[in-house]
Amino acid sequence: MIQTSITNSLTIGDGYPLALIGGPCVIESEEFTLKMATEIAKVCDRLGISFIFKSSFDKANRTSVDSFRGQNLEAGLKILQRVKTEVGVPVLTDIHESYQAAIAAEVVDVLQIPAFLCRQTDLLVAAAATGKTVNVKKGQFLAPWDMKHVVRKLESAGTQRILLTERGTSFGYNTLVVDFRSLPQMREFGYPIVFDATHSVQMPGGQGNKSGGQRQFVPYLARAATAIGIDALFMEIHENPDTAPSDGPNMIPLAHLETVLKQVLSIRNGLEVAPTVCFS
Repeated sequence: MIQTSITNSLTIGDGYPLALIGGPCVIESEEFTLKMATEIAKVCDRLGISFIFKSSFDKANRTSVDSFRGQNLEAGLKILQRVKTEVGVPVLTDIHESYQAAIAAEVVDVLQIPAFLCRQTDLLVAAAATGKTVNVKKGQFLAPWDMKHVVRKLESAGTQRILLTERGTSFGYNTLVVDFRSLPQMREFGYPIVFDATHSVQMPGGQGNKSGGQRQFVPYLARAATAIGIDALFMEIHENPDTAPSDGPNMIPLAHLETVLKQVLSIRNGLEVAPTVCFS
């Protein structure tokens, strides 16, 4: 059985419903973060979807040095703690440096390793050592089968609480493409697979001093990944993406979230009618 425990009451993988990892790209303010977590949680409750709130306290990989990065570590974790306590959902955030792992793990339920950093051994080991679930995004430059080395680094540090995420592969300059074969290929490593539908339509650096994106394609990719078979869907969501300080062009509007998820769930339910066929 391919399963990863997030909390005592939430597990992702075989035998469990599809989960959503979602939220605004970056923590903009305490009030806005709590509002978004509350509204997304309401949608998930109506649809019966397990929900993990995601927002980054710091975006350390922005295109420009002048771009908005978010909060400092202490302030960001304080806000995420309020989301856990007041909204009652598990929380996930990125870490970028090894020393942040143990500090962030005091609050968050899932430590996320950004795609650009997925090969950083010290960062992976530090995250694994916390005992918290670690979600690693496959680098845009990496073949899916090379993620076995990432998995090995985490396992060697003593954890099997692992999620692996597909978020697109570099395809020429300023654009990405999704090779959906990567989903079953990475699942063969024995851990649940997450599909990041919003970063997969990102256009890195595509607007000169910031990244662009094609959010109109998010529903198509989300449905396609669900049809192939995923354990969780990752989407960045914003009340008004066009005013967002980070990743606005590829985030989906909150107003459309429920419709997108209903489409995804209809496909997921259809897959459960017949067993998956596997052959070589």
